[in-house]
Amino acid sequence: MGIRRIGKHLLSTRWRVQKAFPPPAFDAIEQAIKASEATHAGQIRFVVEGALDGAPLFRDQPARERALDIFSQLRIWDTAHNNGVLIYLLLADRDVEIIADRGIDAHVGAAEWERICRAMEAEFRQGRFLAGVVHGIAAIGAHLAKHFPGDRSNPNELPDAPVVV
Repeated sequence: MGIRRIGKHLLSTRWRVQKAFPPPAFDAIEQAIKASEATHAGQIRFVVEGALDGAPLFRDQPARERALDIFSQLRIWDTAHNNGVLIYLLLADRDVEIIADRGIDAHVGAAEWERICRAMEAEFRQGRFLAGVVHGIAAIGAHLAKHFPGDRSNPNELPDAPVVV
């Protein structure tokens, strides 16, 4: 565990999330998820965590492991077709992780999820947080539409609103 990472996380406060994602940005993300889910039978959740604290920080928990915890806590795996996808952003590390349930992951694979994450991180490095998330939602939505096409009768199994942890 690096002292630099601990310092970044301890000095990151909730205002950093609010600065990167003001309320209109969260509204736009929710609308992007709704629009995406209108084209497929999958489910997308976006979660941003400003910084790790407590046990996750002092265990030096990697963003991927934290994303898996949140995927489970939010029950994103609990969809009829096993096609839930989590976009997790650990803001202090500027690290994006995509966790996909087995139904969609079997079609897309780790390399493509990683490519989408890196593209989002490139936007974030330029300070374009909203654009990065919206592009990520669109890329994930394209895969879901290809493998789980939907119609107007698709139930919305998970909330569309972004989550701040």
